[in-house]
Amino acid sequence: MSAERTVLEDQVVAEVRERRDELCDLVAQLVALDTTARQPDDPPRGEVALQGLLADRLAALGAAVDLWEPEPTGKGNRFVPDDLDFAGRPQLVATLAGAGGGRSLLLNGHIDAVDVEPRDKWSSDPFAATEREGRLYGRGVNDMKGGIAALVVALEALRAVGVALRGNVVFCTVTDEESSGAGGRAAVAHGVRADAGLCAEATDFDAWVACRGTVTPTISVEGRAGHAEMPQPHWSDGGAVNAIEKIVPVLEGVRGLREDWRRRADHRHPLLAPGDIVPVLIGGGTWIVTYPHSCALTCDITYLPGHVDAEGTGRRVEAEVESRLRAAVAADPWFAEHPLRIEWSDDVVPAEIPGDHPLVSLALDVAGSFGRAGRVAGLDSWHDAASFTRGGTPCFSFGPDGIGSAHAVDECVTVDALVDFCAAAAVTAMRWCAVAS
Repeated sequence: MSAERTVLEDQVVAEVRERRDELCDLVAQLVALDTTARQPDDPPRGEVALQGLLADRLAALGAAVDLWEPEPTGKGNRFVPDDLDFAGRPQLVATLAGAGGGRSLLLNGHIDAVDVEPRDKWSSDPFAATEREGRLYGRGVNDMKGGIAALVVALEALRAVGVALRGNVVFCTVTDEESSGAGGRAAVAHGVRADAGLCAEATDFDAWVACRGTVTPTISVEGRAGHAEMPQPHWSDGGAVNAIEKIVPVLEGVRGLREDWRRRADHRHPLLAPGDIVPVLIGGGTWIVTYPHSCALTCDITYLPGHVDAEGTGRRVEAEVESRLRAAVAADPWFAEHPLRIEWSDDVVPAEIPGDHPLVSLALDVAGSFGRAGRVAGLDSWHDAASFTRGGTPCFSFGPDGIGSAHAVDECVTVDALVDFCAAAAVTAMRWCAVAS
């Protein structure tokens, strides 16, 4: 049963509903700015313009705006790609100071969005948000420029009604969530903190309080080149070795580990799927009549918050995977002389907060007052809320609908859900931060 809204809260809700078209227009402005998630060497796109647009809107509300480009990541940090440069990709934090005596609230979103391919399959221009039959279509409308726009309009509605909050509101938008989480980590390192926070992902009003993390190994097998159409002696006598065939026991080891994890008690979680290991890339060979001298297999590994070690890493998971895969090839003498080479990329660390955290309960209660019956849930992928949680701000994802079309052709969000989320965010801020008399 959700608590009834106060008269003042209803005035704010009415103000939000009056701003429906303004909200849709802001979403359209954000979608029009290409902030496609990057490969490490990609040039900047519309990140400066988008963050500048948001900064201007928040500065007009009296926020203290900090727009900065983090230093390049350098080398040897297991959590982010090497030498990632933020030039032309600023992060934004805008703080609306409260009157004092209230709890602070972090409002977060990521500005990057996945690519639009296959672009020719879209029903309309993916960079021109288009409303059809009550839905907005365009890249990022739910993941997550729609949620970001709703947070901005929620704060503007509070100001228009004359609501003064006791606690600070910390608005923070970051880059690189879709690729590495580097923007969120940079914000935490920059000192972005609050008593609690929400990330405006498209959760359909559920509260995603837990997520899985990711580590990504590339397993390389060595072979020996030779003519594929000529008889070959045994490898110990100098004969060719087919690296593609040698990858087969590695794949069998991957399959066995996956099945093991699905059965094990330590891979059970009330809100998340078990950890998983999925082959996603494979490559080997150089010519159609040559034995392949190498073969490389990349796997996507997801792991649970309970498998994070005392240092806040996924090294325990990595160690188990390496041990199992080396055991899978141990019976083949070739590997005694030519061992597997296993290289690891970024460790994207998971996190969780209690399902009964006061801000979670409050947000779900507010959503219920709009007829949006959300529940405590988890995300089997990863979100920036994990970085803020691990950085000291208990954070979860909570937002409008549309996640079923995220990363897909004709990504969409229901306008009514977007407006309801905007209103819910405003009321949640009122209740969490408290209203100054």
